[in-house]
Amino acid sequence: MSGKLYGVGLGPGDPSLMTVRAVEVIAEADVIAYHSARHGRSIARSIAAGHIRADHVEEPLVYPVTTETTDHPGGYKGAMEEFYAEASERLAAHLAAGRTVAVLAEGDPLFYGSYMHMHKRLVDRFPTEVIPGVTSVSAAAARLGTPLVEGEEVLTILPGTLPEEELTARLAATDCAVVMKLGRTYPKVRRALADSDRLAEARYVERATMAGERLGALADIDADSVPYFSVAVLPSRVDAEPVARERGEVVVVGTGPAGPLWLTPQTRGALAAVDDLVGYTTYLDRVPVRPGQRRHGSDNRVESERAEFALQLARSGRRVAVVSGGDPGVFAMATAVLEVAAQDAYKDVPVRVLPGVTAAHAAAARAGAPLGHDYATISLSDRLKPWDVIAGRLRAAASADLALALYNPGSRSRTWQVGKAKEVLLEHRAPDTPVVVARDVGGSGERVRTVPLGELDPAEVDMRTILLVGSSQTCTARRGDGEEIVWTPRRYPQA
Repeated sequence: MSGKLYGVGLGPGDPSLMTVRAVEVIAEADVIAYHSARHGRSIARSIAAGHIRADHVEEPLVYPVTTETTDHPGGYKGAMEEFYAEASERLAAHLAAGRTVAVLAEGDPLFYGSYMHMHKRLVDRFPTEVIPGVTSVSAAAARLGTPLVEGEEVLTILPGTLPEEELTARLAATDCAVVMKLGRTYPKVRRALADSDRLAEARYVERATMAGERLGALADIDADSVPYFSVAVLPSRVDAEPVARERGEVVVVGTGPAGPLWLTPQTRGALAAVDDLVGYTTYLDRVPVRPGQRRHGSDNRVESERAEFALQLARSGRRVAVVSGGDPGVFAMATAVLEVAAQDAYKDVPVRVLPGVTAAHAAAARAGAPLGHDYATISLSDRLKPWDVIAGRLRAAASADLALALYNPGSRSRTWQVGKAKEVLLEHRAPDTPVVVARDVGGSGERVRTVPLGELDPAEVDMRTILLVGSSQTCTARRGDGEEIVWTPRRYPQA
């Protein structure tokens, strides 16, 4: 009969934080295995030292490399793969001989630990049990004495070894975070925290629950003093003290065409960090409610008033997000905010505009690639410009053989513009030109279909619809699953 393999979580370092089950398994085991560097010292063994007997068979699993370079033909990854394979076979020999093997693991065995490499290679061959342990994440939060994550906040756990831009994006988008594996990655992690505007709230925890424990504000930590066994923590924001500022700022953001799936990481981070949200109520409803934030909803027709209100809040020291649908710079709030911000009273208020997924690009993606070549974007709303201007731009774009994205095609009070636009376009386009009729893209009422220009029914078009009109080169095809796709080739016939 074969022995049994145990992955034993030892907790973050204080031996008193080992679980009762971990102590029981170590006592019952025939073989105690643990990883160590080539100097022979093992943190895992030191945690469990009080429970290791003289009659235990010990199996040190010595890493061939840790931070140093290697001449292995497969590089670092190849050297480690070879090591894990060899170490697993050493443990397999004990298990095949009927011995019980306990592999000691700091923290939790399946949380960024080396044990998992043994587990994956042996779990299908021998009986296996994993004993969970207190993670360094939980230990760090406990030692800081502040909630790590509350209510509906989202916790993100990141390895510091990620590329810097990836770290920045993920830190900007999440509520709370822990960054593991600092050491040599610390300068990069610190820059990512600064670039995501999270450095001021970041805390540092070194060797939580162990001798030499150190806590502090991460911004105050010297890079040369940071070991591998340290973490960066962005704790809960629920009861965080507001940052005192002499002046605030306005950030204009786009939520995309619908809900959270369309938000960029940068926009998520900006929405989470502000004190006030200002916008059309329909768009504000797409933003999660966060404790401490104020929401100022209004009608969709008071853009200038909304912009000035946001700038007044910022001038008093508030950090304000003006929320638009789609991209804020495409027929949305960025223009209104910048127009007011150009006035002398607000010239010193910082204003940023963050991009968002446009309705045109979202609709085009649903249909295929109808905007794959040159295209023009035109609003059919004649509230802010005369119809003669709109018609002239339609003729110019159509005569230039541009594909078209037509915004604001109709509403309850504007019912004739689509029909007039159709007449203008048919002066330059064949009746069989594909038109993508996309309504409520990303929403519960999404409907996207393609019709010939000559058969476009204006009665089907409302304010939640965008029209994508093809050029003379736009193609359609029916795929094997019945789906119709639309695309405009990038190569023109004369090229």
